[in-house]
Amino acid sequence: MRTSTFYFGIFLILFLCLGPPSSALTQEKDKIKIETSVVSILISVTDPEGRFVTGLKQEHFMIFEDKIKQEIDFFSDEDAPISLGIVFDVSGSMKERVPRAIKALRRFIETSHDDDDIFLIGFNNKAELVQDFTTSGDQILNHLIMIIPKGSTALYDATYLAAEKVQQGRHKKKALLIISDGQDNHSRYTYKELRNLIREADIQIYAIGITDPNDELNANGRSILGEIARMTGGRSFFPSASNEPELTEIFTRIALELRYQYSVGYYAPHAAHDGKCHKIKIVLGSTKGLGKLSLKFKDKYCDPKM
Repeated sequence: MRTSTFYFGIFLILFLCLGPPSSALTQEKDKIKIETSVVSILISVTDPEGRFVTGLKQEHFMIFEDKIKQEIDFFSDEDAPISLGIVFDVSGSMKERVPRAIKALRRFIETSHDDDDIFLIGFNNKAELVQDFTTSGDQILNHLIMIIPKGSTALYDATYLAAEKVQQGRHKKKALLIISDGQDNHSRYTYKELRNLIREADIQIYAIGITDPNDELNANGRSILGEIARMTGGRSFFPSASNEPELTEIFTRIALELRYQYSVGYYAPHAAHDGKCHKIKIVLGSTKGLGKLSLKFKDKYCDPKM
């Protein structure tokens, strides 16, 4: 009897000091997860006709970071609202293009989620927050109608300001829509500074470079808008300023793409904030009957250093 009491006393002391074994393992597992980065990726899937594909499940996706397969810890295909910044060029060269762009933007807003948070940054010689976050698309459009285009183009400053501002949005999904007709010629921030910011930001950027047959956006401007969008997993478009149906179709397509995306996430296999860039690859498993599907996503992310 004394022996049993003795061993029970030892067990009780160990239990109080160390806790249950399973609890200790759980705490250690949670600690490991806290000390790693959570990587979230938005994926757009389209069929051979360019239509968005819905209904795929978590098991259809495989994710690789730096060629190493990762376990998917989070998955969602819901039509979730986003926090969105509209970056609108109101420089002098946009004077004849603003009315058509506003009309197409109205279609974008009508196609978007009712609970989207939207803000507006207008830019010419400088970038300015014209409308703070709102769920009212009419407020955004009314501001644009009142603006008189003039001045130069501070595209980098405007995008930099928007990339910082959108982080304050209440929704997990975050994106920017840039509408411009030319390359930057009046910013304080350099392209390198802008690129470093958006490389670390968890946002998607869609760029629309509005051109016309007699005044095309030069190759450098196209390249910059294209790279800004591509590196965030977004897209860039270069419609003719005189082709209003094409412009409206592009705005509508972007709105739909932002709504019909898959969100996947995993715990990165490295320490949080290691300051390094990591390559992402996503492939689909068997999707019989759907034809060859195309995926669009951010294929690299850079973890900021502490």
